[in-house]
Amino acid sequence: MPGSWEGHYIRLERGSHHLRMRFVPYPRPTTVIRINNLPLPSERIPAGFYVSINVDSRRRWKSAIRVVSSDKSGVLDDIVILSLLEVLELSLEIRVSYELGRMLGNGEVVGKVKTSWDELLDHGNEPFDISFPPVCGDHSSLTLKAAVLHPCDNQDSALLDSIVECELSRNTDAGHEQFATYVTSKTVSHLNDAVQHFQLVLDQCLIGHPDQAAALTNLAWARLKGYIHEDFQDIESITSLFREALVLRPQGHPDHPLSIYHLTKALIWRYGKDNTAVYIHEYVQLFCKLLALCPEGTYLRSIMHNVDRVVRLCNGFPIDASDEGIRLRRNVLELCPLGNEHRPEALHKLAWVLMVRFQQRGTIDDLDECIERGHEAVSLCSEEHSRHDFYLNNLAVSLYHRFNHQGHSNDLNQAIYLYEEVLRLHPVGHNHRDRTINLQREALTLCPPGNPNRNYTLNNLASTLRTIYNELDANEYLNEAIDLSGLRSRFNQTGKNEDIEEAIRLCQKSLVVLPSLHPDRYFSYMVLKNAYVARYRIQNNPADLSLAVDNFRLGARHPTQGFPHRIAIALCWVDAAENSQHDSTLEAYQICLELFDNHMMTRSSVISRREAATTFCGAQSLPVDAASCAIRRDDLRRAVELLEQGRGLQWSLASRLRTPLEDLKLASPELALRLSEINEHLSDAQGSVGSADRAAADRAAVQYRRLQEEWGAAVAEIRDLQDFSRFLLPPSYEDLQAAARHGPVIILIASQYSCSAIIVPTSGEPHHISFPRITLTHLEKLKNDFARKIRIASCMRPEETRKELQVLLQTVWDDIMLLIVIVLQRDLKVRAALESGCVQLEPSLLFLSTQLTPFERRQTDVGGNYAWKTSTSMMKTSVTPSFAVIGQSEPGAGQGKALVTIDSELELVRKLVPTTANPITVSGDDATRAGVLDALQRNTWIHLACHGKQDCEQPYYSRFAMRDKPLTLLDIMERDIPHAEFAFLSACHTAVGDEKTPDEVIHLAAGLQFSGFKSVIGTLWVVDDAVAKHVVEAFYEKMFKDGVMDCTKAAWALNRATNAVRKKVPLEQRIVFIHIGV
Repeated sequence: MPGSWEGHYIRLERGSHHLRMRFVPYPRPTTVIRINNLPLPSERIPAGFYVSINVDSRRRWKSAIRVVSSDKSGVLDDIVILSLLEVLELSLEIRVSYELGRMLGNGEVVGKVKTSWDELLDHGNEPFDISFPPVCGDHSSLTLKAAVLHPCDNQDSALLDSIVECELSRNTDAGHEQFATYVTSKTVSHLNDAVQHFQLVLDQCLIGHPDQAAALTNLAWARLKGYIHEDFQDIESITSLFREALVLRPQGHPDHPLSIYHLTKALIWRYGKDNTAVYIHEYVQLFCKLLALCPEGTYLRSIMHNVDRVVRLCNGFPIDASDEGIRLRRNVLELCPLGNEHRPEALHKLAWVLMVRFQQRGTIDDLDECIERGHEAVSLCSEEHSRHDFYLNNLAVSLYHRFNHQGHSNDLNQAIYLYEEVLRLHPVGHNHRDRTINLQREALTLCPPGNPNRNYTLNNLASTLRTIYNELDANEYLNEAIDLSGLRSRFNQTGKNEDIEEAIRLCQKSLVVLPSLHPDRYFSYMVLKNAYVARYRIQNNPADLSLAVDNFRLGARHPTQGFPHRIAIALCWVDAAENSQHDSTLEAYQICLELFDNHMMTRSSVISRREAATTFCGAQSLPVDAASCAIRRDDLRRAVELLEQGRGLQWSLASRLRTPLEDLKLASPELALRLSEINEHLSDAQGSVGSADRAAADRAAVQYRRLQEEWGAAVAEIRDLQDFSRFLLPPSYEDLQAAARHGPVIILIASQYSCSAIIVPTSGEPHHISFPRITLTHLEKLKNDFARKIRIASCMRPEETRKELQVLLQTVWDDIMLLIVIVLQRDLKVRAALESGCVQLEPSLLFLSTQLTPFERRQTDVGGNYAWKTSTSMMKTSVTPSFAVIGQSEPGAGQGKALVTIDSELELVRKLVPTTANPITVSGDDATRAGVLDALQRNTWIHLACHGKQDCEQPYYSRFAMRDKPLTLLDIMERDIPHAEFAFLSACHTAVGDEKTPDEVIHLAAGLQFSGFKSVIGTLWVVDDAVAKHVVEAFYEKMFKDGVMDCTKAAWALNRATNAVRKKVPLEQRIVFIHIGV
């Protein structure tokens, strides 16, 4: 060694980019050693590497173990200071370790080198490489620099380890050496020697020994390599050894990832032995976990080459809709990130197993996710993709299933579009069409008569055949389609006892096999109820009718079937029970109304709720028919409850998110906060469901439904609280009777089974009044006659007598109103209430379409049970009145002609309003949609004069004409104005109901009441603005006669006003006005 280095030290430490050995004057040491390439004779996967410097025959310095990077290199950040007196030459070894934690043995040697200090210092201050002898054709190297430290700096001298090894280490190192020799020479004796050494080590590492996991792994790896080379046979025991090692290295252990990798290697070979799916399932699950534990850039991540092969293998597996099978599909998808060529097929496979599980369990979440995955699979494939048409078709099937389950027309429209796309991709003559028909024929053979899926299969095949016939004009397809339709018809309609018996037997057999919540049980119930009803009609045995009702009940309440199907079977139940006068009729009506409520709750907007309500044939009259049924069973209280439950369904649903929670906050602040937050999320979610992006809209709809489920769970908890058992339930008779506190409420019922009235008195039991000369047909005619005579009267001069209209009104009086007055005066002694106008009238929709004088017409409070309570306590609230006089005489383009008398009407109203109300006028350019909404929000009383239009196709688009754009019913409903009191709507068609929904009152006047106005006056038909101002003037003169603003006087004031102007205003313009509210 040169004398110039005597008494100095060598220091190895970390630099900024590379690990090198560097000699520089202290204190400027910045040394990095970088190891390039790590060839392993054993071809085993290393956990890490380290560098060893031998000081003498008994001592050495070892660096810390570092993880190998993906390019088989690594960087050391250790510092070592060695005395040049002790270290005569530099003897370096690079070794790999098979443990990152506690190390067993010294690992495997990658390279050894010796060099003198003179050779190192010849490089000066420049980095240089030290190369190691080749291993398996590969070279490893070190990049170094060196620095000289002065004697005074030797306090940092390296800590040295003893080279003397224990028996465990010696046997382990000997095993590694023999195993490496076996890999390069393929000599089995070396493998046997390696296994023997590793077994000796394991025998000494008993349970609890810190090196047991390493010993298990060494032995298992050697035996696995022997199995791969067919030198060993027992793959089962090898797999077990790796499992034991993984158990000893749980999550968080530094060698946990490598133990997972070892087990996956064994599992893939275990699967290869007998193709048992459980091993590949476990392999995929572990591989997904391993990916998350191995970040990009690590060596372990870089050698995961089997992913694509495993994905292809799993995508070829048969459909397994068990929880385990779906878990496998999720894991396979996790192995296919965006950009992976196998991702579309992995998405499709996951979607398909979710569809199958939905068919088995009826869980809508499975179907929602199936559609979401299907959408993504389609979006990732161009039309040229070999599976594009297949993905389109299966997505269409999924959407069609969801349409059947939930009844969303968007799903049906999208399914039809996708089917058309598939047909476009498969022109006439394409072999895929023939394949479709053959598959459907094969499916039919698997569904013999009695199988609940037979009708569905028949329909599919018949529909396909008809489509092909239409395109090819091929009679053989048409004949087969007709034949199939005949088979279905015979199955459903045959009266032969042996056919019915066979159908019953087969369905009962299927029910024995199917689990209790299997969706297909619904179809068995359907077939059974049809069979029992058919046999009842032939044999007239009451037992068959009872059995049919049992299956009606089971089908309507089957939880895994969608609401549309359950509503359909409940409506059939109603029809069958009514026709046979069965005792279950009232129960059937009740279930129908409950199902309608639950079905519409899943819809995120009032528009979609109305769409849901108008879908079912016969449902429009459900509330009045239910009330009629209760009347026929002498249960008048129930009749009132059922009518109110059904007729205000959409308003009740819309108001639930606005339910006051003050009482609940006192009983349970936590539940009140939870429900309030869910209500807020539901309100926010309503807008996003209408997105033009179909996939985004689907996701929003799914999110809305899940929020509704959370809402239902929260409400169920609230109902368990004391005094909250009827929270947000339909109001009871006692709740409803509160509306009669100032005078009786008359409910008119127009049903196909009977037309009558119920009087709800201020206290006690309700009274029933039958109309013997009135049927639903008579009312329909009366309604049409009124509409016609009013149109004729509108063309007459004001002074002309409306004789025909008077005749119709006389009919209403004689056949309806007189009977009510008699009961009121004779039985209820309410003459004073009649004279004061305190009798309140609640007509059903058909009665509302006629003119029922002289009583006030009163719509039930739209907010459900809580709205009744709010209405009752309204007068206790002290609010400073403010009055807005709103008018638009020159509406925007396309909204109607100019109204020349509007401005004078506004001026008239403003003069009549008490000055204490500080009236303001909003008209002309200020009467815009936004301006009027602001006026509604800021004022407690309003008078609105403009064009009004009832939209018969979509009542929620009914509107007032403004300067810029219309103010719609939806706009009004979105406002919450709790302090609002009174609104006078001097516009056309502001109180015309919706004839397509179950006896609903959906119109502009009701919308204002929903937003907060307690008392509203609206109109039933066209208003002549030239004469309407006379009614307006008389009304406000009566209303403010004593200078007090009291909205509860509105009904009385309207009654007095129409009488006062009878010489000025034609009959049809006097009776056009209607009052609703308090």
